Amino acid sequence: MFVRLKRFLLTIILLLLALPPLLVMAGKYIDPPVWGWQLHRSLFPPAGYPSRSAHDWKPLSAISPYSQLAVIASEDQRFPNHSGIDVNAVLTILKQSGSDGPSRGGSTITQQTAKNLFLFPSRTFIRKGVELYFTLWMEWLWDKRRILEMYLNIVEFGPGVYGIEAASQTYFGIPAARLSAQQSAQLAAVLPNPYRIHPAPMTDYVAKRSRWIRQQMRQLGMQTLEKL
Repeated sequence: MFVRLKRFLLTIILLLLALPPLLVMAGKYIDPPVWGWQLHRSLFPPAGYPSRSAHDWKPLSAISPYSQLAVIASEDQRFPNHSGIDVNAVLTILKQSGSDGPSRGGSTITQQTAKNLFLFPSRTFIRKGVELYFTLWMEWLWDKRRILEMYLNIVEFGPGVYGIEAASQTYFGIPAARLSAQQSAQLAAVLPNPYRIHPAPMTDYVAKRSRWIRQQMRQLGMQTLEKL
């Protein structure tokens, strides 16, 4: 009886370990029709969530380079160089966290993509551990351009507004390929909290935040995208 239970538990553990790389490998070639964060929002809609969401997948070549650089400048300036995890940021989060789980974000773009694509909203150490496991596989099996493409297409820019194309059409009435540096900075400014922050019309906060993002974009330069 004990041997059977041990084999059953071992099989479950192996399956759980094998599932993430299989899902990540599929995501290397397949643009997801639905993802974890979107599914959770649909099943458990927060206040202000619309009855219909907006999304239109675009390849990275059809997304303004300014928008690509803006999210790197805003969310993860070491994105071209790191292996998916900012160890110093993780250690800082752990030091500042209580027994209920991580107290804040600080994730890389790869981690945010793993969270949005495969997982659900939660602030527990278990969720964070699973997120890191997916992150390592994504960095190993995908290149940086695929990670950035996935991120820009599934991240939420407003209630039910998924991806840079839907955000560009919703807030500026133009395709993502035509976004200017300023418009891209305004969209990147909302990412920390797209339910409370809106890119247009600009509030004082968005104006200040977008100025900082544009300054960081100039410092990083377009050559940052050439490293991906």
